[in-house]
Amino acid sequence: MDRSSRRRLVAAMALSTVTAVVGAACSSGSGATDTKGAGNGSYTVWDPYPQFDKASAWAKLLDDCGTKAGVGIKRTAFDTGDLTNKTLLAAQQDNAPDVLIVDNPVVSTLAEAGVLTTTDDNKLDTSKVDPNLLAAGQSGGKTYGTPIGANTLALYYNKSVLKAAGVDVASVKDWTSLTAALAKVKSAGKKGITFSAIGTEEGSFQFLPWFWGSGAKLTELDSAQGESALALWTGWLKKGYAPNSVINNTQTTSWQEFATGDYAFAENGTWQLANADKAGFDYGVLPVPASSGGNAPAPTGGEFVTLPVQGDTARYATAQKLVSCLTSTGNLDATDTALSYVAPTAEVQNRQVAAKAGLKPWVDAVRAAKGRTSDDLGTEYPKISQQLWKAVQSALSGAESPEDALSRAQSAVK
Repeated sequence: MDRSSRRRLVAAMALSTVTAVVGAACSSGSGATDTKGAGNGSYTVWDPYPQFDKASAWAKLLDDCGTKAGVGIKRTAFDTGDLTNKTLLAAQQDNAPDVLIVDNPVVSTLAEAGVLTTTDDNKLDTSKVDPNLLAAGQSGGKTYGTPIGANTLALYYNKSVLKAAGVDVASVKDWTSLTAALAKVKSAGKKGITFSAIGTEEGSFQFLPWFWGSGAKLTELDSAQGESALALWTGWLKKGYAPNSVINNTQTTSWQEFATGDYAFAENGTWQLANADKAGFDYGVLPVPASSGGNAPAPTGGEFVTLPVQGDTARYATAQKLVSCLTSTGNLDATDTALSYVAPTAEVQNRQVAAKAGLKPWVDAVRAAKGRTSDDLGTEYPKISQQLWKAVQSALSGAESPEDALSRAQSAVK
């Protein structure tokens, strides 16, 4: 690693709190117990899926891809927060894993630190990936890896609550019609909509579809469009269409409110599909509407498969084979089903919908989705997001008007 790369890496580590606790790890395949494994015969893969043990379909897929590439796989699984820190430390020691699967907003941080190779360097083929999903792994005009899948946000709705309120869900096409539906639901004695507006990244994540759906940009938090999105949420609280609990709700507690059966709508993610099937009432899903109609861009969740910089550049060819195998059309379908993800390519998305028609609104939402670090925000996104969730909290609590809260947020970012 050259001197400028080391400077970038030190700067990146300064942005990240490095913990002393090693994350829980799982191993699959043969291979040695050291970080790099036993020479060229063993390749290391780090991922954020500690829920999958060595008997899981995911671990077996890794082993199968290793067999096809003629190498053993040494897999280590970390909690998402630990993974970034461990990667930065390993890169500083020139001991990064051969393949790294990491949450998409982290890609730009690692890229700017000089930790990741570009697709121009590693020859990964990303031509079939939806451009809006690939953008989450792009920085400075270069692409770092390929998405393994994506999840995003949409609106779950309770069919019986809407029917009792006389609301046809097909009429919900924009903010005006959604607010009108909430008014009818309240008049019928039920509850309107629940979401997460907590003062963390979850709160920003949930606000972004409304913020972007207004036409606002993260580079200008205090625009009239952004103000209209925050005014929408504050208006819902004032009118009793959304509960005051949203200020402290995580996505989990917000889901628990919806699961009571009293709410017409809940903003939540693909990862709640299994819970929705167990809820005990008939539900549907529609993409978050944009202000004037159409689907709002919701933020993409999900991971990128990347190839970190190696001192031994001869390892790249085999590592590229491993990534190509993991993200091949034949493997993505099973992988994304296991992870509750929508595939990153149209071909596999169509397969998913053919197998389960209920995924259609999620595919539509993912196709309209947007990476949080897109627009070349890179490592600026965490700073912007923090000020955004603070503004949302301030406005929903009544401490500031939407205009003042977002004006203060923009000044803080500058």
